[in-house]
Amino acid sequence: MYKILIADDHPLFREAIHNVISDGFPGSEVMETEDLDSALALTREHDDLDLILLDLNMPGMHGLNGLINLRNEAPTIPVVIVSAEQDKQVVLQAITYGAVGFITKSSPRKQMTDAIEQILNGNVYLPSDIIRSQKSTTRRSGNEAPHFPPELLQALTRKQLLVLERMTKGDSNKQIAYSLTIAETTVKAHVSAILRKLNVHNRVQAILSAGDIDFAAYLRR
Repeated sequence: MYKILIADDHPLFREAIHNVISDGFPGSEVMETEDLDSALALTREHDDLDLILLDLNMPGMHGLNGLINLRNEAPTIPVVIVSAEQDKQVVLQAITYGAVGFITKSSPRKQMTDAIEQILNGNVYLPSDIIRSQKSTTRRSGNEAPHFPPELLQALTRKQLLVLERMTKGDSNKQIAYSLTIAETTVKAHVSAILRKLNVHNRVQAILSAGDIDFAAYLRR
């Protein structure tokens, strides 16, 4: 059972995401609001919220400024952006400014449920198509993406490399566990070790920085 706030100015979408939560997480308490001011007020009243689903374009938001205000007001409550926005830089900026995930409003119902589940389990979520597009855009533009020096990658065990490779494909911990035939708790332990060894703060930084790694070369060693 979770306590979740939906902050979105479109009643039909609030109803839709409310249904996703009710079906996917039975017994959860769901609150709704349609502007940033009332979202801020509700976070002051309910500091035990498990998650805030935040629309980028509702009244009072002014884009990512609203996210920053909400994170300053309630730094311990996870915030995921749920938006029709699909500009890759906006998505990545949202993560930089403290969002724990980004769900596009066009996502299929099951994908939304899986994304919310990942976030409630403490993971950062980005749609795999956003991750792929970001990497290809970086290559085409000729800009150097941040990358890991070889000595950091060589510090990873074979299993950790396999987990990181699956992460770069956008797989969730559950999908990685299935692919590698290991327990999900083991995957979580590997992910924590990977982030520590690579000196990154979250899953998204690891994925974006690992985009052009030739995993086959490291796995052959």
